[in-house]
Amino acid sequence: MDTHELTPGELAARSGVAISALHFYERQGLIISRRTTGNQRRYTRDMLRRVAFIRMSQRLGIPLARIREALATLPTDRVPTSKDWARLSAGWRRDLDDRILHLQRLRDNLADCIGCGCLSLKTCALTNPNDVLAEQGPGPVRL
Repeated sequence: MDTHELTPGELAARSGVAISALHFYERQGLIISRRTTGNQRRYTRDMLRRVAFIRMSQRLGIPLARIREALATLPTDRVPTSKDWARLSAGWRRDLDDRILHLQRLRDNLADCIGCGCLSLKTCALTNPNDVLAEQGPGPVRL
């Protein structure tokens, strides 16, 4: 066995991800492995960074499709450098800023929303900006 490769168990232990999650990530095209002559998976060590990036991105609420798109921009002819990862991570900044703004508004206006239920009030800037839900009719159209 190549000392630069990890078994699924080793990658799982090092990354803190279950082996089943690694297999799922592989089916989704997020990570890759090679098969030994005995048909066992082997991962290169750079998959540790990919798994860490996937986990961090998922914690931020980034959909797997967007994570896959981002990972597809990494070089295939060499191991990604810290600059590659920094560039990739910078792409989430706007999404995070938007999500943080939405969560702050939700936190600051939560008391006004609890018990409302109609979600079609013109004053609800959180879930119904500019009263767009009024076009769908009265009542709790989002519930």
